[in-house]
Amino acid sequence: MKGSLIVVGFFILGLVAGRMDALPAWMAESGLSFVALCGLLLCVGMSIGLNPDMKSDFKSLNPRLALLPITTILGSWMGAMVAFVIMLGGDGGIIQPRGLTDCLAIDSGFAYYSLSSIFITEYRGAELGTIALLTNIIREMITLLMTPLMAKWFGPLAPISSGGATTMDTTLPIITQTIGQRYVALSIFHGFATDFSVPFLVTMWCMLGA
Repeated sequence: MKGSLIVVGFFILGLVAGRMDALPAWMAESGLSFVALCGLLLCVGMSIGLNPDMKSDFKSLNPRLALLPITTILGSWMGAMVAFVIMLGGDGGIIQPRGLTDCLAIDSGFAYYSLSSIFITEYRGAELGTIALLTNIIREMITLLMTPLMAKWFGPLAPISSGGATTMDTTLPIITQTIGQRYVALSIFHGFATDFSVPFLVTMWCMLGA
């Protein structure tokens, strides 16, 4: 929760600085967001490579449970389609219609707000990138707050699916505390698999919607 609030704080700070023209022009023209994106991917790769137990954890997984990331991806896309249908039925007020590919691109962030929002901003503009950032932060915060209830109502796999790409880092403590240490390997694998899919799936939907 603290990490998510810090991210939101920096996002608001950036909005204020941009509106006040407090940033030098080269920051907007030099492709700084692409450099930040490369840095994020480097850090993700390093965190995976430095984990000495990753290989053994993956080998210990039940083959059926190893399909959970696919279920998470397909379920998230179904939710995006429902959101698209709801927007189609809107009256043009607060909820503005968006294309199906836009909804699918946003949802394919799987709570990895930093990476997905940069990609969507690059391909589809700052407005949709902002929506993606807030949507994926909300997904992470819902997982942090609702994990005990989700596990109680829907079973131990529900909070893992809800956490998306964050189940290998930020939401891992609350998930393992709630459903037990035996799901640590599955949570890490699930987070790694969905994390790895984000650049490809977000880019795919953005390009299809162009």
